[in-house]
Amino acid sequence: MNHTNIINLSQKLHMLQAELKKLTYGAIEIRETQNKKYLYVHYREDGVAFTKYIGEFSDELANTILNNNQQAKQIKKDIKSLQKDLELLGFKQHDLSPAVKTNIDFAKSMLVDTIHKQSVLEGISATFADTQTIVEGGKVNNLTASEVMKVVNLKHAWEFVLNPNVIASDTNFALLSEINRLVLEGFYYNAGMVRSTPVSIGGTSWKPPVPVEFQIKEELQTILDSKLDTLTKAINLLIFVMKRQIFIDGNKRTAVIFANHLLIKNSSGLIAIPDDKVDDYRTLLIEFYETDNAEKITKFLKTQCYTKIN
Repeated sequence: MNHTNIINLSQKLHMLQAELKKLTYGAIEIRETQNKKYLYVHYREDGVAFTKYIGEFSDELANTILNNNQQAKQIKKDIKSLQKDLELLGFKQHDLSPAVKTNIDFAKSMLVDTIHKQSVLEGISATFADTQTIVEGGKVNNLTASEVMKVVNLKHAWEFVLNPNVIASDTNFALLSEINRLVLEGFYYNAGMVRSTPVSIGGTSWKPPVPVEFQIKEELQTILDSKLDTLTKAINLLIFVMKRQIFIDGNKRTAVIFANHLLIKNSSGLIAIPDDKVDDYRTLLIEFYETDNAEKITKFLKTQCYTKIN
């Protein structure tokens, strides 16, 4: 089974489904009351019929709906084509358990907070309000274009991972690479690819060796196949990706989202580094880089950064 193709197709499917959801479309009905005309549309969603009030009738509004109908028709056609392609690759949509769905809902409810915490960890000067505005599609004036793009990329990466089809997929190297590609989109042409050049890390003279892809895959699989509990396994994935510096950039952002994929698919909660604990975290991370002793940072992540879903 080609996991990379499945992930890419699943992402496209998610984007099309989100685009369709934003469209106002359906069979037009005009209702007249007290010499005024009002426009309604009738449509079906998941086999259920709905009627939606659009506004006071105008030719322009009616034409917009008609144009949307054509667009929706094409999107639905593309969705069916992608679903067929996924089936040919051996992918089957999974019916997630109620516990996993609850974990997804919790992660979505915490999305702005989680992205803000990751932004602080990256040194982005966005306030919580700035982050919320960006996530909701608004504009902010006090951040650089680069900072805004990083926040937008985090949003896209999280939306991808929280797609039920992606949650149901394996936590593996293909997923890790796709997360990094989304995190770094617009910054590096080789986003999502294992780096081939040396890198240095601020705050320490220690330098990670240039990674070799097949070794990274083997080491990841060793962690995933271990008999550790899910939280410890997720933390091991997180600190492994950070220390190995697999990609040219965005390793911390990628690692956090990747680890959370494993947690969420196992209905085991959420990890995010609180903004008031960033300095402590960085200190422990450097100590882990230099000594390879994971005891302190593992304890810190479990006690200070982890939220369990009951």
